[in-house]
Amino acid sequence: MAPTPGTSARDQLTFLLQQAEPRAARPERHLWLIALVQWLRAGPQPVLDGGPAPALQPGLPAAVWRLQAVLDALDADPGRRRAVAAVLQRFVLDNDATSLLADFGFTSRPAFWSEFAERLRTKIMPATPDTGDLASLFGLLFNSADDADWLMALPDAQLARVVALFTTPAVPVEADDVAGAAPPVDDIAAHWRAEIAEAITFSVSHVRSAAFSPLLRRRMRATGDVVQDVVTPFRQLASAWEATQRHLHPGERTAGAADEVTPLTQELTYFRALLDACMQAVRTVPEHLEDNGVSVSIVFDAWQLERRIARIEILLDCLVGRENGREHLRMLADFARIVQGRRSIVALVARNTSLLSRKIAERHAETGEHYITHTGREYAGMLWAAAGGGAVMGLTTWFKIGIIGLHMPSMLTGLWVGLNYAATFVLIALLHWTIATKQPAMTAPAMADKLADLSDRRAAQAFVDEVAALTRSQAAGVFGNVALVFPAALALGLAAQWLFGAPLLDAAHARAELASLSLLGPTPLFAVFTGVLLFASSVVAGWTENAFVLHRLDSALRWNPRIRAVLGAERAARWAIWWRANISSMAGNISLGFLFGLVPELLAGFGLGLQVRHVTLSTGLMGAATATLGWGVLHESAFWWAVPGVIANGLLNVVTSFYLAFRLALRARGIGLQDRRLLRTALRSRLRRNLLSFVWPPRAAAAQTGDAP
Repeated sequence: MAPTPGTSARDQLTFLLQQAEPRAARPERHLWLIALVQWLRAGPQPVLDGGPAPALQPGLPAAVWRLQAVLDALDADPGRRRAVAAVLQRFVLDNDATSLLADFGFTSRPAFWSEFAERLRTKIMPATPDTGDLASLFGLLFNSADDADWLMALPDAQLARVVALFTTPAVPVEADDVAGAAPPVDDIAAHWRAEIAEAITFSVSHVRSAAFSPLLRRRMRATGDVVQDVVTPFRQLASAWEATQRHLHPGERTAGAADEVTPLTQELTYFRALLDACMQAVRTVPEHLEDNGVSVSIVFDAWQLERRIARIEILLDCLVGRENGREHLRMLADFARIVQGRRSIVALVARNTSLLSRKIAERHAETGEHYITHTGREYAGMLWAAAGGGAVMGLTTWFKIGIIGLHMPSMLTGLWVGLNYAATFVLIALLHWTIATKQPAMTAPAMADKLADLSDRRAAQAFVDEVAALTRSQAAGVFGNVALVFPAALALGLAAQWLFGAPLLDAAHARAELASLSLLGPTPLFAVFTGVLLFASSVVAGWTENAFVLHRLDSALRWNPRIRAVLGAERAARWAIWWRANISSMAGNISLGFLFGLVPELLAGFGLGLQVRHVTLSTGLMGAATATLGWGVLHESAFWWAVPGVIANGLLNVVTSFYLAFRLALRARGIGLQDRRLLRTALRSRLRRNLLSFVWPPRAAAAQTGDAP
């Protein structure tokens, strides 16, 4: 069917047009049309009759030039033109257009995971041209990223010539060898208008059923105080469309031109007004989710319902619009974009999790403010809180060594190590102390929250102030953790050695721990991996808090009869308030502990030897090894290679988790490249003028102006 690549454009085109056979089997006709569109998209520059194709407007896509060559060749051969027109008209008559017009781009079951599975199936399973479904055929015809561009670039004169091929009566259509006889249709355009009208009917039915689903109906807001205002436009859509249809059928119109147009115009105006009211109601769903928690499934359902309403508008334009051919072209270009969009699973996830990402970022922005210090008093408080966290982590280090020393199965070891970490992190949070490397994933969204308006230099400067404050806070947190975790682990090891008469960690294992922390080994890679886990725990924290709010669990804790019967009304109220304030912290700490314990063991089962390298835990291991090896270890190179390894741990833990969280926050807030360049410029300027502000808190007066001395 396809022409030989090495032949000239004229020979290829001649070969293609000669293959058009109206009486061929259905898959053969479809294969011919696929080959023709492929030639338009990627064929050679056409040269006809020894000269170039007729000149078109400069800058048009090459496919437009090739289509011009096809049309000119058909005009020069009336017999071949009739055959091609017959194939094209059979394509319209023999295939179901409703699935393309009404359902293309939508999942059959309106749910996020159904669409996810459908896209995965589309990427894996091949399609067949032996089908009467225009939606399936469209994906085979227009499967290039450039198709929408060249379709929209078709000149009006060329578009009219293409429409004539589809609508001008050609040769009689005989029985199809496979699908049976096609009904005789004198007016192809009338048949197509009936298909569009039927597609609108189906779309209206989809819109009504989706809008009446409990998940969406409860989240749509009315313009007034009456809930009935929300659902009334959806309820009236079907009857309004039926009234409009009565004026679309020529047989039911009255004789006078005025009598024909005025009722149709009135009904269309009312129907479009209902569509607009439905669209406004659907667009209130994200506003409800912003206030009451985000569900990816609800976001997807609302997005799909909004697109179905927009599809009805497009079909109406194709049916009654003044520029009928151009409206069809816009619809086809939109379908071509849908083909590309439906091939991307990443695009589906990104689009439907963007609101969830924003809500996670906002939850963290509220929490992250507590981790950023601006004054000397706050800086000292951070040092103190981090020192307390470091002291507890010294004990955690020895618990971890003891668990590993039990030589349990790997997954059981990971479970107990994760429980050890989780209990430690929760205890530190309850004592209002801190672990430094947990801060960046929380503070990055708080910083991005400053980027809501970058219309002037002052907003960029405020952001740079936050960067400097974060850097100072991180320095204080790391210094406080490291300053106490090493002596705490050392003191506990020496105390246990004095009490039991032998070190808890033998010399061989102590040297192995020091060697594992060396900068010369895989420590930097493991530190980046740990930063990813830190970020992952922050996502779990934000997601958990969002789910807590979405399902109104604080209200359930306070008012559920069974809970009130057990706790009492006053205690239930206190628990509800406490969990609402601390659910994010608890979820983040517990998830981080188990991520640290279980993920390395799970990956080891797949042959990936990734390990956790957390700056505070690594420093604690150094203290434990020093307790076993004594002060003579200070003369060994292994110890001094472990020191820069620990420093690298701290830097990479912080930078990785902060970078990932900050990128999430930027995407959630839609910060563009131009604004990012503005921020980088402001940051470089501050580094040149006042490097000390990134290390030490400014004086109060300078802090108020945002420009430290």
